[in-house]
Amino acid sequence: MTRAGAKPDPAGEFPGGADLFRLDPAVAHLNHGSYGAVPRPVARVRAGIEEEAAADPDRFFRDVPDRLAEARARIAGHLGAEPEGLAFVANATEAANLALDALRLDGDDEILVTDHGYGTVVTAAARRAPLTTVALDPALPDEDALVAAVLAGITPRTRVALLDQISSPTARLLGTPRLLSELRARGITTVVDGAHAPGMLADPLAGRPDLWFGNLHKWAYAPSGTAVLAVAPGLRERVPAPVPSWEYARGFPGAVEFRATADYTGWLAAPEGLDLIERLGAATVRAHNSALVAHGAELLARLPGVTHLPYDEGLAMRSLRLPRSLARTQPEAAALREEIASRLGCRTLVWSWPDGGGIRISGQIYNRPEEYERLAAGLGALLDGR
Repeated sequence: MTRAGAKPDPAGEFPGGADLFRLDPAVAHLNHGSYGAVPRPVARVRAGIEEEAAADPDRFFRDVPDRLAEARARIAGHLGAEPEGLAFVANATEAANLALDALRLDGDDEILVTDHGYGTVVTAAARRAPLTTVALDPALPDEDALVAAVLAGITPRTRVALLDQISSPTARLLGTPRLLSELRARGITTVVDGAHAPGMLADPLAGRPDLWFGNLHKWAYAPSGTAVLAVAPGLRERVPAPVPSWEYARGFPGAVEFRATADYTGWLAAPEGLDLIERLGAATVRAHNSALVAHGAELLARLPGVTHLPYDEGLAMRSLRLPRSLARTQPEAAALREEIASRLGCRTLVWSWPDGGGIRISGQIYNRPEEYERLAAGLGALLDGR
């Protein structure tokens, strides 16, 4: 936690930030956006809950529904959601499947997606209805261009638009309030994949989509396997229970959450992550992370063939385009990612694109400027050898 009187340097170190995590200091962890990391205070709370469960299993499992409701209310307060419209789920992929099942699409319906969508979420949509896929050039300059491209993809059969709030590969805001409003005006149900929103955005539910889901284990400092699904009032009782159990008759959200003798400790500890961000100063954390990743992006953009992509201010992730001969396929991207990890000791995301992919980096309070300098120097040497 920040020391008393210490002020974070926006593009420097966050005082005490690294001490809050158990990460290997020999590795430059510049990929927080993929898996997150659990702070020590959150891990301690979870460990305490695990001890409670071990000490008296009968009491623990009988109390789980009420304790989940309490944890859910705390999470809702941070996200600006209605507690009765929010349910804990395991991850964004599970949430996407539940959300799409709630819509009860028929054979004449289509789902609009973009080619920036997360693979398992897009696959979930394809299992339920025909897709219209909107191609978005990673270099589209601004929100006007993004909105125009998505609206141009609407067909007479489009019933649902499934959009990333922040795209995973390119770290761009896609499901903006403006776009959601335009879709709603056309009678289209909006489903937003907010996997990266909790903890990074001040108002994750901005635009109030019909269904929204977000991971808490990424930017909200929660344990792995922790996400939430937010549902508009008219759709809540249509969300299916993944495992109908003893809370089934009570309906949403308890019917979705309760799964008999499952491990609930991560969900019960999840509010501690957002509480920690508030104690650190949520606005300060967001400003620090976005400034730090901007610093890293500037260093990478100095490398020959590596170029900036359009970006949104205030996000803690940035993507840059790699030389056109690299990461044209997913196997090529994965190979380069692993080479960066093994040779440079840096964790990043490398994403593929047919005419050359890109690299995505993250900024978090445990990162230091020299880690980005290390990546830039090492990546430059790698690229020189190709």
